[in-house]
Amino acid sequence: MTVRKAWIVASVAISSALAFVMLLVVGVYIVAGNLVNGVGGGAKALAKGAVPAAYSTLVQKWGNLCPAISPALLAAQLYQESGFNPRAQSHAAAQGIAQFIPGTWASHGIDGDGDGDRDVWDPKDAIPSAASYDCELASYVKKVGGNLTENMLAAYNAGAYAVIKYGGVPPYTETRNYVKRITTLSESFAAPVGRVDPSEQAAGAIEYAQKKLGTPYLWGGTGTAEQGGRFDCSGLTQAAYETVGIKLPRVANDQYNAGPHPARDELLPGDLVFFSDDLTNSRAIRHVGIYVGGGYMIDAPRTGAVIRFDPIDTPDYFGATRVTEDGAKALPTRV
Repeated sequence: MTVRKAWIVASVAISSALAFVMLLVVGVYIVAGNLVNGVGGGAKALAKGAVPAAYSTLVQKWGNLCPAISPALLAAQLYQESGFNPRAQSHAAAQGIAQFIPGTWASHGIDGDGDGDRDVWDPKDAIPSAASYDCELASYVKKVGGNLTENMLAAYNAGAYAVIKYGGVPPYTETRNYVKRITTLSESFAAPVGRVDPSEQAAGAIEYAQKKLGTPYLWGGTGTAEQGGRFDCSGLTQAAYETVGIKLPRVANDQYNAGPHPARDELLPGDLVFFSDDLTNSRAIRHVGIYVGGGYMIDAPRTGAVIRFDPIDTPDYFGATRVTEDGAKALPTRV
């Protein structure tokens, strides 16, 4: 069957589904009127569930140690260094969750939990030490022009002398890639901020995606004119929420960390829903859609398919993220 014939066959079903979605959109406005205050997060807050629970409090606390760092940035460094593995050890003898080499640990390791020792293998010492070391490096390069955080990261990678010598991030490929990698990765660990009325946002995002029904999928597509207005899955969700003032990361597994995670029975229209072949690892997420209610989402499924409605209750359903601030506040607080 040709794509054109397939679309004609599907058109009747989609026409019915459009009416269904419009009812859901109205429902978003009604539900929004019942939202209550709850957990929030400032610009430096971690996205809920972005960091393993055992380390989340430590990262949130020590990530605010100085202006050059944030909990999200510290989380990105720990993820990059060890994948949050407190027993990690590299071929270069770097040790623990923050991957300190013995000489650096001897000079910069601190007793973070106040128990009388400095243990590189103990996250309660290693995480505070990583934050302390970052802030110490920042103090060395604070008089250098440019972005203090980027200069600090460059000093971490290439040494403070190189940053001072070049008046900023030195022209080393490895160092520049490191700075870019950590600053970009940190966005996926940060709680979203700057939201407005969730009812308007969720409805607006759904409405945008709804208008794209029938558009052919394009891997890497973000809807540009050069791409014929086509999208891949995360390109569609990113574009839909951008129209209502919410800036999402580009790829699906980073979008998962853009807000708190409602349970299946807490889903509201507008929530992002995610799918993975590894249900234990958010970094393995491979697909995302926008929930519209009734167990369905709008999504850009795969090459050869068009933007359409699909059920979410499949074996590879991973979870969901609520990216509207007031909508997130309606979720129950979990320990």
